[in-house]
Amino acid sequence: MNNTLKNLLDIENNIKIHLNKLNINNNPKIVAVSKTFGIDKILPLIEYGHIDYGENKVQEAVEKWTEIKKINSKIKLHMIGKLQTNKVKFAIQIFDYIHSVDSEKLVKKIADEQNKINKKIKIFLQVNIGDENQKSGINKNDVSKLVSYCKKIDLDLIGLMCIPPANIDPEGFFQEMNKLNKTLDFTELSMGMSSDFLIAAKHFSTYVRVGSSIFGQRF
Repeated sequence: MNNTLKNLLDIENNIKIHLNKLNINNNPKIVAVSKTFGIDKILPLIEYGHIDYGENKVQEAVEKWTEIKKINSKIKLHMIGKLQTNKVKFAIQIFDYIHSVDSEKLVKKIADEQNKINKKIKIFLQVNIGDENQKSGINKNDVSKLVSYCKKIDLDLIGLMCIPPANIDPEGFFQEMNKLNKTLDFTELSMGMSSDFLIAAKHFSTYVRVGSSIFGQRF
């Protein structure tokens, strides 16, 4: 069996075992973060039937996925990196989900561009759950206001996303995010990466974004 596919299957199995032990009913989707990797690395997963992939640069995503998505319409592409407003027009055409929305300006631009091509992108609001100055995301105290604006302009907002501070136990942050997500009546939650996806799954993340544990280290 191909190593990349084996890694994916191992992760799926580890999540199931971990949650079963805790008697938690959750089955998060794995977004295979394929940024910087060529199609030769990704193809075994596509052939297996995995559909969710994450990219953090619009141009790379367009070049890598345009033809593949024409052939395989089931594939869902997730924008997980910071999205600049001048790239939204192109992002809308290739992505199905955007996990990194963090401003009213970006929300408005997404709404305008998707209306032009009659497409509905699924949106997560990125929350700066650790209040880090260097990190993207909105302050947790401002989330409700931006949620209201998204609803006002009929954006398909499905949940929240976070990246907790590095080198700190993420459990408390994931717990807080789950609580906030439920308070806002969302059913989808994007959190957890290669180092902490089991903890995120425990706190009801429905999308975990896993790259290096599937594809190996980036150079």
